[in-house]
Amino acid sequence: MNMKKVVTIKVLLIVALAVVSTSCKKSSSSKNSSRATGWNINDREGGFQYNTDFKEQETSPGLVFVEGGTFTKGRVQDDVMHDWNNSPNQQHVMSFYMDETEVTNAMYLEYLDYLKRYYPPSEENFKAIYNGALPDTLVWRNRLGYNEVMTENYLRHPAYGEYPVVGVSWIQAVEFSNWRTDRVNELNLSKAGYREINHTDIDPDNAFNTNRYTIDPSSMDTGEPVDSRRNRNITVDAEGNESGIYASRETGVLAPKYRLPTEVEWEYAALGLSEIRSYNLYRGRKKYPWDGQYTRSGKRKIRGDQMANFKQGKGDYGGIAGWSDDGADITNAVKSYAPNDFGLYDMAGNVAEWVADVYRPIIDDEFNDFNYYRGNVYTKNAINEDGSVKVITSDEIVYDTLSNGKIIARNLPGEIMQVPVDENETFQRTNFDKSNEINFRDGDKRSSRKFESFGDEDEDSGKSSAMYNSPKHNISRDSLGNIVREYDKSNNRTSLINDEVRVYKGGSWKDREYWLDPAQRRYFPQDMATDYIGFRCAMSRVGSKSKGGNKTKN
Repeated sequence: MNMKKVVTIKVLLIVALAVVSTSCKKSSSSKNSSRATGWNINDREGGFQYNTDFKEQETSPGLVFVEGGTFTKGRVQDDVMHDWNNSPNQQHVMSFYMDETEVTNAMYLEYLDYLKRYYPPSEENFKAIYNGALPDTLVWRNRLGYNEVMTENYLRHPAYGEYPVVGVSWIQAVEFSNWRTDRVNELNLSKAGYREINHTDIDPDNAFNTNRYTIDPSSMDTGEPVDSRRNRNITVDAEGNESGIYASRETGVLAPKYRLPTEVEWEYAALGLSEIRSYNLYRGRKKYPWDGQYTRSGKRKIRGDQMANFKQGKGDYGGIAGWSDDGADITNAVKSYAPNDFGLYDMAGNVAEWVADVYRPIIDDEFNDFNYYRGNVYTKNAINEDGSVKVITSDEIVYDTLSNGKIIARNLPGEIMQVPVDENETFQRTNFDKSNEINFRDGDKRSSRKFESFGDEDEDSGKSSAMYNSPKHNISRDSLGNIVREYDKSNNRTSLINDEVRVYKGGSWKDREYWLDPAQRRYFPQDMATDYIGFRCAMSRVGSKSKGGNKTKN
């Protein structure tokens, strides 16, 4: 090989190494400079302000992390009821957080205490707010049973403090979740130095509300000055003007809202598939939240112990007293039984639980198999003529009378009024076209074979052609304010399903073993309560799917 060729090869190698070295270099932009423009982020002299120190979402109080994934929803091993409402379908669930236990009496009493202090029931204008949040303790009564001890003591006696709250309707569970969101975020802001907590000078019209704080935080100032020395987020310009006094979504301080879990989230979390690697179990063959096909433990140390609190047979709500007993006759204290692989307690037994979904017998996995949920009603903030948001005051509370005669507040003072979205949000959209999408592809004109006469009653049979022909009871008030109840006694009604019935999942202390299967599903009116349905909250995960970042990241 001549000398000229050797020099040429060496030059080419050097150039190639330089190209490889350049391509392997990380971006020269640091986390404090923009990869879009190169300008410094968080520059005190007018740079773009952004939280570059945020790592991942912190786990909010009471919650545990549930990493999302795919699973076979609706796969039941027994269908003795022949409901035909559990066609197996593959679904994918995003990561989320869920309450470690059901909401307890003590947790709910904290909510009632707050309502009593901010909206005293002694004041006529606020009376219905507190009363509307009270659990229905009469659910314990039975025509042929003596249960007055639970009627009088179950909610408030400290002996039942760590027992799951019951007698709570779906509507009440949603309101509790909203309240919890505000209390947690108010504390988060205090810890971060954005807001001084003041519960001594109570102003109902100025009660903290997360949505209002993100839109118009200055309207919620309590009069207590923010200590700029304590708040490391405040910046001061050359003229002495302060900025960063309020926390925006960009700061990462405000947590997403607490809410009821969707049906697919609840079922996925209950199955606890995180540690299961068996192909058959992964495909939906797991029967209970725990491993195995039986309700008693097979582990040596606790062999024979019941894994859940349920009705074991006719007249048998716990077993023979002693070793074989499940430890409870009605409900039991939370954490009395082992958790599943996600660390969730009582996902079978103790109490059944409300979930967010409106009930339909069929899950439409053909239209959507990702984060499935039926019940979307899209709203937006109401706007005043001057462009500001419409905040509810103590004189503007709207009360609704439910089908059972109870009165609840539609909005609390201090909240922003919500109105349905309109054409401004739906025009030319392909993903949604109206505010209320509950009946999408199931019960509306577009999904009915008889769409030409949809909703009209047949002249011969008197039956409606609507897909769900449920009773239409009516409740109203006369001129004196007395409740007038009108019952629909028609013999032509064919179903109890309508847009006001919600799914509840899991077996309870009152249910046989059959209902412990997480895939089983039932429904109940959203404004009514029982002695065997409770609830737990969930929260969406923002950012990476897994804790600690993306597992596939190099």
